[in-house]
Amino acid sequence: MLKSIKRTALLAILPLMTALVIFTGTQRANAEPYVQGPTFCEECHKEETKIWATTKHFETYRTVHKSNYAKKIAKAVGGKKNMKRNKNCSVCHYSKEQKKPTGKSKIKYGPSCEDCHGASSEWETVHADYGGKNVKRKDETPAHKAKRVADSTTAGLIWARMTYDIAVNCMKCHGLARTEISGKAFGKMLKAGHPINQSFEIVMFSQGKMRHWLEPRSPAQLAKLFVAGQAAKLVSATEMVGKSKNKKYKAAQIQRVANAKAALQGVPGAAALISSPSDAAARAMMKAIGDQDISGLVGGRIPCAGPDQENLRKC
Repeated sequence: MLKSIKRTALLAILPLMTALVIFTGTQRANAEPYVQGPTFCEECHKEETKIWATTKHFETYRTVHKSNYAKKIAKAVGGKKNMKRNKNCSVCHYSKEQKKPTGKSKIKYGPSCEDCHGASSEWETVHADYGGKNVKRKDETPAHKAKRVADSTTAGLIWARMTYDIAVNCMKCHGLARTEISGKAFGKMLKAGHPINQSFEIVMFSQGKMRHWLEPRSPAQLAKLFVAGQAAKLVSATEMVGKSKNKKYKAAQIQRVANAKAALQGVPGAAALISSPSDAAARAMMKAIGDQDISGLVGGRIPCAGPDQENLRKC
């Protein structure tokens, strides 16, 4: 009799247990990717990490929050006076580190790898697997590499060749276009003296003082990166124009729109983007460009990009 009762009770709760397992699995699968920090990248990208450690992105972590100027802006925006603890400031000026899914994320660095290439928790393991535990990168088969690249991209890795996606991430901060920050907060930032660099240009920045890779880019690659940056600028500025009533902020975004439209004139596929800026139109333009070398068309529009690419390091 007792066994019968236990069996009946078990059968009654099985559907609930199954539902719980499915729900839990769904929750894990839908969990937001998290930033693991640059130490995960450093193991394989030692030289790039060394170069990154000489940039302002790395160095400002220890200094930027200490100035009275920074404290003034943080106070004006509202919230914590320390930039590291103020969400309106930390989202751009710092990057976090989280060791495990259930762990707590902590600010430990200035802007680092995952700010541009995407939170790594979902793609890092796939990206670093060359075909088995003891297989080195040089021994990876072409078939495995193709699958590894595809799988890590699907998992959220933004490769350097994905110029528009990289540019979008840059413009979020360098164009004061973070969607996490309210228009009211942006207005307070500017009123307190926070700069908005209307002339920010991704080639000058990423290939100049912030360059962290080893091989220089070709003129064709620079031209494509330039266009991707202008597209990302146009889309983000158009979106942000209506986000704040602050006159200075609106004027700056309107100027960014005008600058980007001028820079994109004549670029293959750019007419639709200029007419109606959107992420979809920007991606369609980049697809239209494809592997075309447009350096002859836009090369003269890229600041500091003369015949000697090392000039970029001085910009």
